[in-house]
This record gives sequence, structure tokens and C-alpha cells, in this order.
Amino acid sequence: MSAARRVTVQRNRLRFAAAHMATFRGDCEPLHGHNYHVIVEVEGELTADSWLLDFGELKRMTKGILDGLDHRFLLQRESKFLEITETDSSWKVRFGERGYVFPKGDVVALPIENTTAERISEWIAGQLSAALAAAGASNLSKLTVGVEEMPGQTGWYTVDL
Repeated sequence: MSAARRVTVQRNRLRFAAAHMATFRGDCEPLHGHNYHVIVEVEGELTADSWLLDFGELKRMTKGILDGLDHRFLLQRESKFLEITETDSSWKVRFGERGYVFPKGDVVALPIENTTAERISEWIAGQLSAALAAAGASNLSKLTVGVEEMPGQTGWYTVDL
């Protein structure tokens, strides 16, 4: 009989600061930012060496993904509410009378419809899932990512591997 085990890495180095403006009920929040903290949990079976996954390796993989988001504007590229135009050097974003022009280098255009903690955690989980597969972590069965916008407010996403 096999048993599933879990390891978790969180906070400390697993954080990023980013700006966003989520949409909600057809309205758009003002542009603002968060100091996000990330929690990652993987589940699976122990290897022959009694490891699920090295904590350091999991942290390095996650930090590599988060570094790409750090100090950037997170653009919900698939938004149903924002009018988004890409140019050679910028992203133009409009909602009603409000308009913004962001230099391309300051933006991460995410293939999501909203920059909620739930959708950001889903995107991070997809990136991390691919990194784990590339590293040959075939003993893992489940990945959970939590994105904390502020203490006590975390959006979660879990995926079977």
C-alpha cells in the first residue's frame, strides 16, 4: 500500500511585489499593488531515498517563476472588461475614462482574464507544474499554490500532476 506525503515551502524568499487592477462585477479596481507571499505544497510518494522533493529545489523553481513577476504590472491579457492594445514598446490599457500606458518591460501579460489571487495562483501552478515535470519529479501527484495578497487573504489553486 502506498501513502501520499506532502512538503510545503512558503513565504520568506517566496514573495514578489507587483501592481494590478482586477475587475469585479463589471467594474475595475484602481491601479494598486501588493507584497504577495506564495505558499507551495506538493504531494506524492516517497522516492527510494525517502524524499518527496528537496525543499531547496522546490524553492529555487518557485523563486525563478516569482522573480519574473517581481516589481512588474500584472496585466490580465484575456480580460473581458479592459480594452488592451499592444504596441512595439508599450501596453495601453483602458477602462471607461481611465487609461494607462505601460512600458513593455514593466509588464507581465498573463494569459488570464483577471489578476485575482486565485488566477495568479493558477498561473504559477501551471508554470511550476511544467518545471517539476522537466526536472523529472514523476513521484508527485498533486500541486497546490497559494498567493497571499495580505495576511489572512490567500487565493489557492490545486492541480493533479
